[in-house]
Amino acid sequence: MYDYLIVGAGLYGAVFARQMKERGKNVLVIEKRSHIAGNIYTEEIEGINVHKYGAHIFHTNNKEVWDYVNRFATFNRYTNSPVANFKGEIYSLPFNMYTFNKMWGVVTPKEAAERIEGQVKAAGIKEPKNLEEQAISLVGTDIYEKLVKGYTEKQWGRPCDELPSFIIKRLPVRLTYDNNYFNALYQGIPIGGYTKLVENMLEGIEVRLDTDYLANREEYEKIARKIVYTGPIDAYYDYIYGNLEYRSVRFETEILDEQNYQGNAVVNYTDSDTPYTRIIEHKWFEFGTQEKTVISREYSAEWNLGDEPYYPVNDEKNGKLYERYRELSEKEENVIFGGRLGEYKYYDMDVVIEKALNMSNIMD
Repeated sequence: MYDYLIVGAGLYGAVFARQMKERGKNVLVIEKRSHIAGNIYTEEIEGINVHKYGAHIFHTNNKEVWDYVNRFATFNRYTNSPVANFKGEIYSLPFNMYTFNKMWGVVTPKEAAERIEGQVKAAGIKEPKNLEEQAISLVGTDIYEKLVKGYTEKQWGRPCDELPSFIIKRLPVRLTYDNNYFNALYQGIPIGGYTKLVENMLEGIEVRLDTDYLANREEYEKIARKIVYTGPIDAYYDYIYGNLEYRSVRFETEILDEQNYQGNAVVNYTDSDTPYTRIIEHKWFEFGTQEKTVISREYSAEWNLGDEPYYPVNDEKNGKLYERYRELSEKEENVIFGGRLGEYKYYDMDVVIEKALNMSNIMD
């Protein structure tokens, strides 16, 4: 008999399992996939740690979380500084003075602010009602048209004026020459990859891979006092109210016989004609010196039941549907729902860890 059965060997499940193990609890982790680490899984190709399910850059302002992850890995000094490619023109991301200089030829912050202010005024937007209006109110029409519109519509598969404004409210805009995308005190990539990080968290804990909890639920409910479920909450209830919606991502990964393909880990393709949203060159996350390189083109895709869920579609319709499932989950006496899928929220990694730590701290 286990004290805790943890469904899912991703970040939430691994942190919770580690905490319970250190408190002397008997823990079993089961995972539907053939590997641990969930969507932060990295696999080594040509000596390069490839982010199998898309780029993940760890960043946080939470010192407790930072100290925690550093127990299990050494982090490098990688700083997220993506660039945008609009039909062969290269712009700095986040939007900063380098971006404004390239876009308008301005040199001072005052000039840049006046350009943005003038375009916002000309657009006549006072209370943004959708993503398009929110973006224009932040950066003006020129930057919106070149660097936001095409990328966002590819990513979400719908026009910007049909998307909620909150999606882009965190867009960093700076009147400084600062290329650091995140305003985070701590940032980096675990040396050796995220799989090694999670592997260290799960050291000494029983893990069973290729194991589908929902296919054998009755059997597993008998062997544990409590269950921590990190899969899709609607799947847990067999979609009785219908399925929650996600956006999915498809990857085309290539090994190239050259040292340097694009000179940066992340390049976003912001025009609407390029079918992919971005290209990741994985070696630059760890300052690689390998003779070859590995790149991944990312294609945003409509999600269908059975596809890999990536980004929750947190619109009004799905929000109401999730609330119905959440109300069901609150009636469960011995099941804890956690993580991106269990809570139907797009969480950064540090928030997932924080939530797992907080939940583990209140459990007996």
